[in-house]
Amino acid sequence: MIENDRDFYGEEWGEKGPTVLDANELVLNMGPQHPSTHGVLRVILKLDGEKVLGTECVIGYLHRGVEKIGEHRTYVQFAPYVDRMDYVAAVSNGLGYCQAVETLINVEAPPRAQYIRTILAELQRIASHQVWLGTHALDIGAMTPLFYTFRDREEILKVFEKYCGARLTTHAFRIGGCQYETYEGFEKEVKKLCDFMEPKFGEYEELLTTNRIWVERTKGVGKLNGDECKALGVTGPVLRAAGVKWDLRKAQPYAAYAKMDFDIPTGENGDTYDRYMVRIKELHQSLRIIRQAVDGLPEGPIMAKVPKVLKPPVGEIYHSIEAPKGELGYFIVSDGSLQPYRMRIRPPSFVNLQALDKMVRGMLVADVVAVIGTLDIVLGEVDR
Repeated sequence: MIENDRDFYGEEWGEKGPTVLDANELVLNMGPQHPSTHGVLRVILKLDGEKVLGTECVIGYLHRGVEKIGEHRTYVQFAPYVDRMDYVAAVSNGLGYCQAVETLINVEAPPRAQYIRTILAELQRIASHQVWLGTHALDIGAMTPLFYTFRDREEILKVFEKYCGARLTTHAFRIGGCQYETYEGFEKEVKKLCDFMEPKFGEYEELLTTNRIWVERTKGVGKLNGDECKALGVTGPVLRAAGVKWDLRKAQPYAAYAKMDFDIPTGENGDTYDRYMVRIKELHQSLRIIRQAVDGLPEGPIMAKVPKVLKPPVGEIYHSIEAPKGELGYFIVSDGSLQPYRMRIRPPSFVNLQALDKMVRGMLVADVVAVIGTLDIVLGEVDR
């Protein structure tokens, strides 16, 4: 944390700061109102010409005290709040929270609910990756992918809207299962959606994968190896692009993932290009999971027997899931009352963001934009 200017700028400064024309180092503010910071993020860049010597992320502009709110609401009342963190992946947020509370009260959602959760979570993963790809490409200078990805994402949002009445902050699940049964024709529509999406992913690759400008802007940029990822707590596609085959859907299966057959895409170089390729491959794997889940969707109830007034026993629980951006974890401490005694959320965007400085040192200013995009952060989740 920067206490004063001297901490960041160093000792070689006069009382009024550096002399601009004679200075070897320049301090530049990127944000908090900047299109490529993906929200209200301020990045203080220390530059030697265009070369980045160091960075400092200043966060908190979007802070709403979500965790403290959780300690002053009942377990059921707090569920809609988590949708407002990573608002690009609200379904995943809700899934993680509901499962954490279910573990705390020792309740398991029925099989049908588990399959519905899996289908919607993977649809959300695709939609989240599409937002990432469109905005990341736009940051680097490619406009067409934004139109392609948002055009296709609209079909997923239509399914969400038909299922639970919401497109963005869905509040799709409830503690103990799902409140809503699938609508008539749900399975058929989801299968049709999968068939629609598959060739579209090929279009994204056709635009970017071998595009000379894209390759030059991403290959070798923002490299992070597996050991560095582990030291920084980085998870998700950023970790897997560094060659670490770690995915909570396989390592600690939840919902219906234990019954699904899918692969974990990994990279070799841990650079921006590898992170792009890992996410593209994840799109195909998500379709693979969705098709299996739709074909195997069992009959039966969608809600377990849960008390109308939730009073978990005294204890604590940490439960995490593989959200689109990485490991999303909920730590809940119960004192036996109607409200959590302590609520702590481990958001992947917040933890992954600390890798930014390591990734951009020695790179150019233009590379900072590419690296922020490849981290796929959402500031609602960073600040909470």
